Amino acid sequence: MKRTLVLIRHAKSSWANPLQSDFERPLNDRGKEEAPAMGEKLKKMGIIPDLIISSSAKRTRQTAKRIARETGYDVDDIKWEEKLYHCIPSVFEEIIYGISDKIRTVFIIAHNPGISEFVNHLSPDFSIDNMPACGMVGVEVDIAEWNNYSIAKRKVIFYEYPGKD
Repeated sequence: MKRTLVLIRHAKSSWANPLQSDFERPLNDRGKEEAPAMGEKLKKMGIIPDLIISSSAKRTRQTAKRIARETGYDVDDIKWEEKLYHCIPSVFEEIIYGISDKIRTVFIIAHNPGISEFVNHLSPDFSIDNMPACGMVGVEVDIAEWNNYSIAKRKVIFYEYPGKD
């Protein structure tokens, strides 16, 4: 069975308040514009989530909500995962293993450097130096159950980011 995994880095964040904790850093104006634009791009591509899982940091929450609205996903159904905040790549797999097999398309919204490291292990045919703010990598995963992700055949089907076109 073909499933779709979309990995998204949070949109551009604000550094206006140098005393603010990193976890509570919000999106800046550019990020507030780019997140819904990328959600609209996903919708135009026909990639609609059955589940959105996001880091619970403020900038990822704001990104997730904007993308959810654009794709028609209920904001109240977003699953918040604190362990996605600045996590190592193995945490992504741990989260993927826990996804219900009823879910066909899942979006995971997180942070660098972990998300860049994780996407570089998706396929031998795909590599990036750095996932840009609000960058998205879509992967087709050929598995019947999400808990078989590590042995699944995977193919990167798109790589998009603001300003790419």
